Amino acid sequence: MDLRTLRAFVEVVRQGGFSAAAKVLYASQPTVTKSIQQLEDELGAPLLLRIGHTIRVTELGNLVYQRATVILSERDQLLTEISELKGLQRGTLRIGLPTVGSSILFAPLFTEFRKQHPNIDIVLEEHGGTHLQELVKQRQIDLGAMLLPVDEECFDSQEVCNEPMTALLPAGHPLAGRPSLRLADLADCPFILFEKGFALNHVIEVACHKRGFSPTVTARSSQPDFIISLVAAGLGIALLPRLVVESRVNPGVHKVPVNEKDLRWRLAMVWRKGSDLPPSALAWLQLTKNYAAQRKNEKG
Repeated sequence: MDLRTLRAFVEVVRQGGFSAAAKVLYASQPTVTKSIQQLEDELGAPLLLRIGHTIRVTELGNLVYQRATVILSERDQLLTEISELKGLQRGTLRIGLPTVGSSILFAPLFTEFRKQHPNIDIVLEEHGGTHLQELVKQRQIDLGAMLLPVDEECFDSQEVCNEPMTALLPAGHPLAGRPSLRLADLADCPFILFEKGFALNHVIEVACHKRGFSPTVTARSSQPDFIISLVAAGLGIALLPRLVVESRVNPGVHKVPVNEKDLRWRLAMVWRKGSDLPPSALAWLQLTKNYAAQRKNEKG
C-alpha cells in the first residue's frame, strides 16, 4: 500500500472532492482519481461513492480514512524526528573516557560541544581502556577514548593527541637532574603503574620488554594524583603523559622527559568498525578532529 495513494485518499475526504484535493496535493485531478482507483482495486471494494458532484465515504472508506490519518501522522512525525536528529536538535551522545587525562583534555571539549549543541544529552562512562573496548563492542557506547594501537579489524579510530611521556622521580633520585632520559635508564627502578585494565600499563610494559627488562611494580593506583604522591613519598618512579603532569606541581617530585619514539600517549576516539554513528557522535568526532589539528599547529 503506497503512502502517496493514502495521502491522496485522505485529502479527497478532507477536501470533499477530487478537484480540491488535487489543488492541495499540487497534482492533476486525473492523477488523484487514478490513485483512488488503485487503492480501491488493491482493497477490492469501493471507498467512495460518487453522487453527482459530491462524494460519500463508504464504511470501508471510513475505516481506511481513520487508519490512514494515523499512518500519515506517524510518518510526518518520523520525518520531523529524523530532521531534528540530523540537525542536532535532539539526540544522545554516548561516550566513554579514560580516567587519565580526561579532566584536562576533554572537559573543555565538552563545554564547547554543549555550547554548539545544547539539546544533545550526554551519557558518559569513565573506565580503563580494556573495559571501554568492551563497551564499544557491545554497543553500550558509540565512542570510546582509548590508547592506540587498537585492533583494526574490530575498530576504526581518529587520533586526538600524541603526547610524549614524562618520568616522575622522587626528590634526590640520582637521575632527577638529567635534561631527558631513555627508558633503559629506568630499568633498575621500582615502577608505580596504574591498576590492571589500564591500556597505558600495556604500552609501558611493551616498551620495557623491547629493551630487555620487565618493570618491577611496587604499587598501583587508578588516580594520577595519588601516583604522584606515591612518587613523592619515595615508593618508586612513574611514567605519565606530559599533558597530565605539566600542570601538576609537587615539590617532592622531579619531572624528566623520556626520549623514546615508541613510548608515547597516543589517545584516539574509537568506534566499532563500519558502524553507522549517530549525528551526535559524528559532531563530537568533528570537534575532536578540529582540536587535534589546532593542537598540532600550536606545537609547530
